[in-house]
Amino acid sequence: MTTKSPDMPIGIDPNHPVTDSVSASAGGSSPLDSLLSPRAATFDNYALIPEAVGESELREDVLDDESDFSMVPLSARQSTASIGSNTSIKSIATQVGKGNRRRTTVLSMTRSESSTLARSLHKKSASASSDQSVTGNNSPFILARLESQKEQEEYGPQSHRTSVDGQHKLQEEFVRMQNEIQEEEEEDSNIANTGIDWEFWGAVISDYQKFASENPASLARAIERGIPDTLRGMMWQLMAAAKDPELEGTYLNLLKESSPHEKAITRDLGRTFPHHEFFTDGQGIGQENLFNVLKAYSLYDPAVGYCQGLPFIVAILLLNMPDEEAFSLLVRLMYSYDLRGHFLPEMPKLQLRLVQFDRLIEELLPVLHIHFLRQGVKSSMFCSQWFLTLFSYRFPLDIAFRIYDNCLASGIEAIFSFSIVLLQKNEDVLLTLKFDEILAFMKTRVFEKYKIERSDLTNLENAKGEAYQVDEFVQDAVSLKITPFMLDSYAHEYEDLIRIRDAHALEVENLRQSNRNFLAQVKTLEDSLAQLNAEHVQILNELVKSRLRNEEIESELVRYKLLYAEAMHQNDEAMSSHSRLSSASRMGSGANP
Repeated sequence: MTTKSPDMPIGIDPNHPVTDSVSASAGGSSPLDSLLSPRAATFDNYALIPEAVGESELREDVLDDESDFSMVPLSARQSTASIGSNTSIKSIATQVGKGNRRRTTVLSMTRSESSTLARSLHKKSASASSDQSVTGNNSPFILARLESQKEQEEYGPQSHRTSVDGQHKLQEEFVRMQNEIQEEEEEDSNIANTGIDWEFWGAVISDYQKFASENPASLARAIERGIPDTLRGMMWQLMAAAKDPELEGTYLNLLKESSPHEKAITRDLGRTFPHHEFFTDGQGIGQENLFNVLKAYSLYDPAVGYCQGLPFIVAILLLNMPDEEAFSLLVRLMYSYDLRGHFLPEMPKLQLRLVQFDRLIEELLPVLHIHFLRQGVKSSMFCSQWFLTLFSYRFPLDIAFRIYDNCLASGIEAIFSFSIVLLQKNEDVLLTLKFDEILAFMKTRVFEKYKIERSDLTNLENAKGEAYQVDEFVQDAVSLKITPFMLDSYAHEYEDLIRIRDAHALEVENLRQSNRNFLAQVKTLEDSLAQLNAEHVQILNELVKSRLRNEEIESELVRYKLLYAEAMHQNDEAMSSHSRLSSASRMGSGANP
């Protein structure tokens, strides 16, 4: 009889010949070809959700061993998003401030190079573009994210007031930045026009929630194209409602305290983007800010404390904003975007999202799902690392920035689209690989499909390192038919399984408790029996002694009886002799007269 794997969907026999042809289906005609990478996936019948991944298994698979952690030179892998001119890879800090106000924005290119890139990306108004390749499919997620923010503000008037105050500060900063950049462009004719649509982004920043609710599609299209580097930090804070002066003050106060996680944080600093100029120098501002934010958060949220994976998320934030703003945005990511559940001891939200990811693979990539089952590949073996770091580990930085753009606008659920599209793009290759090869491919070659070949870099000036088709990657991701309804349905299925599992666990625990109670009763009875046995032995000993005494007494009695009988016999004899003597005396007396 065939034993069905717990992860095997209904109707799939792991030993059926059809599953043996999965690898062959990638290169030739097969009845399964129609199942490969459906472009317009339907949301019909559900199969069983794979079993939730255990905490211990996740912690083993999440971030590999220390020797492999963050050893990829990211600064040399900046991508080029299908443009006619490239940029030299540099990291500079642009100080924009008023009075003593400091703001550090780390860019990946010089001002003139940034202008060339931005102009090519934003040469059309984002609000009025007719580019059909940009779909705006993320608008339902953007609206759902807005509803979530409104609900939070309704239950917290103080947070709403703080959010409004922070938005005003960001608006003032936007105006200062716009004036400064435009003045620099007017004063120096060598600086090319940045190509930023100041009118569009000004309307977005002036009232983000109103603009997003009224123009979700145009905002989604603009975010799909990529937020301008200069405005990225401000937009991230606006989308997350993270600009909070009060929280920034809390951060400064926490820096004065000491954390029990400081040694662990210090140990991991050198592993976080070690080839990026901002974090290269061990005594530099980058590592200092990274340490401060991680230390402050470990004090702010003791339940999470410090976990591996957090440094990469914080590093991405620090590359776009000062440390106090990065701390506020991290807090919003953890609490408002529900990222905190990835780092709690049992990783509840990470387990949920891995199950949702498995269901999406099963729904959108059924053949690959079967192949993974047959090879014993679980999503936690490669995807948990993506989710824990929000793709900032091993991913080129500009790709990570674009992913963060979409996650902050649409919610953490955007990670599913980027994960699925990587599998979809590499499905043909993955179907030909075995277990070890699949895991190795996921670590080092998953971006090969989006890599720009050297022969295609001839039009890119000063091309260095590796370049990737970032725009194509983002468009492929947002074009996937993944809806909030699908994710909610998977979540409900998972919750039902969790309830069943918890009920079963409760029943088992009750049985175990009953068993423990019975064992205690048995122990008590055994102790009572042992005590009774001891008393029984004692009574037996006393009985034996009593019997021995009785026998002795009986022996004495017999002896006394014999003595008595003998005495009585002697008495009888004496009486008899006395009687005879008396008779003889009387007879003699009668004869004498």
